[in-house]
Amino acid sequence: MSVAAHARTHYGHHARALKTPRDIEYDVLAQITGRIQSQLPHDLGQVNGRLTLALNDNRRLWAAFAADLAHPSNGFPQALRAQLFYLAEFTLKHTAQVLTGLAKADILAEINTSVMRGLKGQGGEP
Repeated sequence: MSVAAHARTHYGHHARALKTPRDIEYDVLAQITGRIQSQLPHDLGQVNGRLTLALNDNRRLWAAFAADLAHPSNGFPQALRAQLFYLAEFTLKHTAQVLTGLAKADILAEINTSVMRGLKGQGGEP
């Protein structure tokens, strides 16, 4: 077993425990966004099973974000909460349109990527 594999095996669960909520949100967004991007159809109405699963995961994530943003104990500034809540509403509505063949999913991946940049404090690529 290589040193790197040994370290992952024995210390991997500890490294995961050290992640911040922000890191976890980034990782989940990155995983879902990658799945969406890998399944993007070229035309409207071409939604396969893998894209449907990724979109449903993305919808559940944004619904959780919306619930957290609406909670009175959320510590974000009101203006940021409102902007992110709007993104959540848009994402949920647009996902329904994608699933019915009325819209493309690429904007959903772009929104996630922009949020990922914000989570990493970057203006450029994540």
